[in-house]
Amino acid sequence: MTGLWRLPAGDLAARVRAREVSAGEVARDALARLDAANPAINAVVAHSPEQTLAEAAAVDAALARGEDPGPMAGVPVTIKMNADQAGWATTNGLRIQRDLIAEHDNPIVSSLRHAGAVVLGRTNTPAFSLRWFTRNSLHGHTRNPRDPSITPGGSSGGAAAAVAAGICAVGHGTDIGGSIRYPAYACGVHGLRPTLGRVAAFNASGPERAIGAQLMAVSGPIARTIADIRLALAAMSRPDPRDPWWTPAPLEGPPAPRRAALCVSPDGMAVQPPVAAALRSAARRLEAAGWTVEEVPNLPPLAEPARLQLMLWLAEMRRGLGAAVAREGDPDATAIYGYMERLCPAPDFDAFQDGLQRRAGLLREWLLFFERFSVALMPSSGELPFRDNSDVESFEAFERIMAAQLPQVGLPLLGLPGLAVATGLEGTVPVGVQLVAGRFREDLLLAAGEAIEAGGAPPSPVDPEPI
Repeated sequence: MTGLWRLPAGDLAARVRAREVSAGEVARDALARLDAANPAINAVVAHSPEQTLAEAAAVDAALARGEDPGPMAGVPVTIKMNADQAGWATTNGLRIQRDLIAEHDNPIVSSLRHAGAVVLGRTNTPAFSLRWFTRNSLHGHTRNPRDPSITPGGSSGGAAAAVAAGICAVGHGTDIGGSIRYPAYACGVHGLRPTLGRVAAFNASGPERAIGAQLMAVSGPIARTIADIRLALAAMSRPDPRDPWWTPAPLEGPPAPRRAALCVSPDGMAVQPPVAAALRSAARRLEAAGWTVEEVPNLPPLAEPARLQLMLWLAEMRRGLGAAVAREGDPDATAIYGYMERLCPAPDFDAFQDGLQRRAGLLREWLLFFERFSVALMPSSGELPFRDNSDVESFEAFERIMAAQLPQVGLPLLGLPGLAVATGLEGTVPVGVQLVAGRFREDLLLAAGEAIEAGGAPPSPVDPEPI
């Protein structure tokens, strides 16, 4: 059977579990779609058809034995190149890590397979997963399947591009500064940054992460439907003792009023008219679904946590990343690291400690805000998706992009969940919104996201232009 790649993950899993179609058929169709679409976008940069078909055969064998293979039975998924997958190099887009072969699966890989998903391949990321654009000297340049003139986002640009092009139904991404939410926004799909501690993750191939990354980096799903985000989140949330931050929080919290705060210009940031229009359209969709939406002039701080996020992250990068950037010699990474150093002077130890201390007060402000509102509706970015690779043109271009990305950078320090929801297109360029909620209230984000999604464009995969 062909054309299965067009179906959402939930539909595919239901058909496989009902034995209307085999997991093997789904895998072969996905591999054919990869062969057809990937050359134009370079989203999947490593894969083994034999391994994919073997995983699908194991799902079919479980069904034949009368066993339940899991809620994502036979669903093709991709894994980002910065996550360990046994037998594969965890390159993180780096030539200096091309031989860093993982011996064990990251919990994210184990959890998806435990749910019955089939790993189709590994997706591209910029060098060091450092940009909102996806190009590196090892795996090359990933292009946006909707419009190759704009960025596919980053750092999970390969994952979002693969999902948008129908290569996979769900893509794994990581987010420390917007690396799930922004690629989803740029490619016109949906992406969830879960609460810190919701999804277990750990790379045995590398050293222990520094404290800033431990507090801010998470793994999460990218998909074409909110229902598929919900399905994948449940699968990804499986416990794993290797991640001490993992928290056994329920996926469904207590009932909450359907009350949303709309803020078009958080902290007074500049917002382009199409972005503002998308926010107001999303607010109307929420109201049509029975939500109460109140427009507020501002939200709790984003600019201050964004500044502290960069300070904490870059302070730790200076302990070793600078030397690694020099060894790698990737021109994009070299430029961006240099721009970041100019933007954020090195802190002393007291400033580093003060930043960690201030985090509690900032998070308290947001948690008190969520006592009044179930979700906040805000921009994903102040601008439509950027022209591809425009961040490396000059320091001034990088500064402008950083200012537009305040909603991306301001969230990770707080550990709160955020959901990028695609709302439509401006010509060929995607536009969308971001929803934020309190800790472990992804259920509220998904409920609001479904209401917004219901009034938007159909979640159909796109055919990228041949190169």
